[in-house]
Amino acid sequence: MADQLPLDQIQVDQDNLYREQAITDLRVASIRQLIPIKIDGTDDPSRETMYVASTQIMSQMGPLPVTAPIEASNLQDAITQFPEAIKEAVDRMIEEAKEQRRQESSRIVVPGQGGMPGAGGPPGGGIISG
Repeated sequence: MADQLPLDQIQVDQDNLYREQAITDLRVASIRQLIPIKIDGTDDPSRETMYVASTQIMSQMGPLPVTAPIEASNLQDAITQFPEAIKEAVDRMIEEAKEQRRQESSRIVVPGQGGMPGAGGPPGGGIISG
């Protein structure tokens, strides 16, 4: 994820370059293999290859993308660890959603503090004279 920088300060980190390969089973699994490279495009064996799992799950609001890092030393390990990495990511998403719901439900609305008006309509009311 990119840090928020002013547009005139954006630069490519030439010491942190990766070549990306996409591996898929054409069903549910996609694995991004990030191979470290040098500025000339050759492999950089001094750094570890990284793997990222991604898939989509169906939710009530439609497809939901799920991504998770995979701690693996090779592609076979990444494939083996894919299901658990996705499961852990989904579990984290569920816990975060529950926590957000808890926080929202525990918010106290104080009359006169800019919350929603009461059931009787906006405060004030006037005298109707005929």
